[in-house]
Amino acid sequence: MTALAIILIIILVAVDQLTKLYALNVVKPAGMITVIDHFYYFVYVENRGAAFGMLQNKQWFFIIITLLIFGVFAYILYNYKIEGKLFFAAFVLVAGGGIGNLIDRVFRGYVVDFLQFSFFSPVCNLADYFITVGAVLLVISVLFCEKNIKKRSSASAAEKE
Repeated sequence: MTALAIILIIILVAVDQLTKLYALNVVKPAGMITVIDHFYYFVYVENRGAAFGMLQNKQWFFIIITLLIFGVFAYILYNYKIEGKLFFAAFVLVAGGGIGNLIDRVFRGYVVDFLQFSFFSPVCNLADYFITVGAVLLVISVLFCEKNIKKRSSASAAEKE
């Protein structure tokens, strides 16, 4: 499962980064593109904060927090066997989304946001949706599912599936 998790995370990061390149090259010059009138738009925004624009211009804070979370994820991936499919999906979504936004923060100094629904005013990106859906799945998995991860024995930790 470790290899599968890494492959899926890479795919999510690639899709997120490709959509952000589209936003930079097509949406930014246009300012706004109507996808579905009165419902869904592409609106280019450079987000220098967190969700809903909180903590503006605190990029180092977000980078450090993200790296700490990835440290915990790497520890779990290395030392535990993930068994629950819901937990696995949550893990992959949060990691993929987090890496996608981390890439933006490190290389651009801001996160590219461009997805906006008429009924939800914040402008987001795919990584934000990956993180949000993953966090919800993680809560559901932890609260309602049987044990999802088991400590690897020292022998199985070396094997890494």
